[in-house]
Amino acid sequence: MQRHDAEIPPGTLYMLVLKTLARLGPMHGYGIAQHIEETSGDVLRVEEGTLYPALQRMLIKGWVLGEWRQTENNRRARYYRLTPAGRKQLARELSGFSRVMAAIGRVIESEA
Repeated sequence: MQRHDAEIPPGTLYMLVLKTLARLGPMHGYGIAQHIEETSGDVLRVEEGTLYPALQRMLIKGWVLGEWRQTENNRRARYYRLTPAGRKQLARELSGFSRVMAAIGRVIESEA
């Protein structure tokens, strides 16, 4: 399979991370990035330099909690889990995304 690396579209990283945690439960950053990449068919690439600052902002906003644990490879990693505030934010993110996608669809499909 050919990889088509693409940056995460602006404004969607929080949504993708929150959805991943809602679907799979607590995960470390590398696992979150891998899940997004694999689920997208290796189209979306999550850069460490983007992911970890976003996770830090999400911690500050109270959308996720972090806990240091051992990974399956016996390494120390911070595991993130969704909070109730994070679930509410995910609903807002998904709603906004749906509105934007519908609007883009109307523009693309309109006849000039």
